[in-house]
Amino acid sequence: MSTYVLSTMSKVACFSEYYFIAIIKASYQPYKLQFKRPSGTSRGVLKTKDSWIIRLEHHRNLGYGECSLIDGLSPDNVTKLRATLDRIVEDPTIMIPQVKELDDLPSLQFGVETAIIDLQDKQAGILFPTAFTSGEKGIQINGLIWMGTKAYMFDQIKQKLDLGFTCLKLKIGAINFEDELALLSYIRQHFDANQLELRVDANGAFDPSDAMDKLKRLSDFHIHSIEQPIRQGQWDDMAHLCQTTPIPIALDEELIGVTTRDQKKALLETIKPQYIILKPSLVGGLVKSDEWIHIAEHLNIGWWATSALESNIGLNAIAQWVAVKKLDLPQGLGTGQLFTNNIECPLYLKGEHLYYSPQGKWKYPTL
Repeated sequence: MSTYVLSTMSKVACFSEYYFIAIIKASYQPYKLQFKRPSGTSRGVLKTKDSWIIRLEHHRNLGYGECSLIDGLSPDNVTKLRATLDRIVEDPTIMIPQVKELDDLPSLQFGVETAIIDLQDKQAGILFPTAFTSGEKGIQINGLIWMGTKAYMFDQIKQKLDLGFTCLKLKIGAINFEDELALLSYIRQHFDANQLELRVDANGAFDPSDAMDKLKRLSDFHIHSIEQPIRQGQWDDMAHLCQTTPIPIALDEELIGVTTRDQKKALLETIKPQYIILKPSLVGGLVKSDEWIHIAEHLNIGWWATSALESNIGLNAIAQWVAVKKLDLPQGLGTGQLFTNNIECPLYLKGEHLYYSPQGKWKYPTL
């Protein structure tokens, strides 16, 4: 079976049509990412992060993908994930087409899908050739401020502003709310909404009973949007907030585990959020993210993409997919600088833009 040459826009669809490629060999390797500094979220502090690097081979072409999990957030069952990876290695031709049906393993769907897309191009690490991969254009990203002590968050804010970021995203909900408001007040004392866009992410930390009060207080600081103010699964409460909120609401965790088109449509029609946030490794990959986008745009709901602490392999795939979309607003992409043992790649940060250097080299782990 020959390998088809796919256009940039049609490459994503190859996950639905695995038969474009006869996979000769598949392999994988566990890869534990080590944080340079423990990173705080509303679910706790992250010190390490489990990933599995997948490699597919077709003649001399190689394709790399990544399955990456976040403890307490990713729905993937690790035992089933590893067992499925073992089965893929044993018989990739039979198993790989079945992965698209495994909706309880979205990180595996993302990893296999992006490895297949990567396999289409002989140049390592190029999934979607664009002005981004040629080094001509960068992707604007928001500066992420991690949860921690007030002093730690303050230092991060200063560093990002010094680098020239014009959009900051603050993780909130882990320290005292008054301290978080004080940080926002500090920022606004020096930068108005025309100079600096502020996004906040509550990771579902607010209780429905006082969420509106907190949204009103946050609105004093001209917040662009708030991600997931209350815990997912409370559709009626979230719908009420979206209807009456003084701050645009973006659904994030709410999308996890919602897999069929009918379910996605029902969720968005019920809640009617202002935005959705797409994390491909948590919602089943690029094809399934595109399905969210199609439904959202039909309902006049905005969106942007966010990486989910993947290594540079996963980050690269998401960034190249985003570059195809030609979005104007800042994306929530990582910078590859969080980990001590990230995989060397052509991605680099310049100011508030993520770039890809055509002269850069990939140093993949030995599989």
